[in-house]
Amino acid sequence: MIGLDTNVLIRYIVRDDPRQTKAATRLIEMRCTPDDPGLVASIVMCEIVWVLDRAYGYDRAAISAVLRRLLIVEELRVQESDLAWSALNLYEDGKADFADYLIGLTNQIQDAVTTFTMDEEAAQSSLFDLLRT
Repeated sequence: MIGLDTNVLIRYIVRDDPRQTKAATRLIEMRCTPDDPGLVASIVMCEIVWVLDRAYGYDRAAISAVLRRLLIVEELRVQESDLAWSALNLYEDGKADFADYLIGLTNQIQDAVTTFTMDEEAAQSSLFDLLRT
């Protein structure tokens, strides 16, 4: 198994740099198979959301579609995919960032009674309590 960094996956998804896109496509399509998938770390999923939103202006629906595709293709294995699916479902229905939901869920399964945040949008989820300033 090989690991895939955010920049490799972004080039494969966005296809905005011909040279880098060709290299990313060759790597993913030749090395990642259902029997030997490429590993996508949870933090990479968070970075993909951030890059697609901030650098490329993707809306939530487009970002959700990308994440769903990453989670279902057999050639990739997303770290803690059950948590990523849950975070994606919350992201699609909520206002907070995907990373916020993943953080809250991760803390919850580690037996945290809550996760404090200063992010008012994240605090709308039952996973968080707002830390007032």
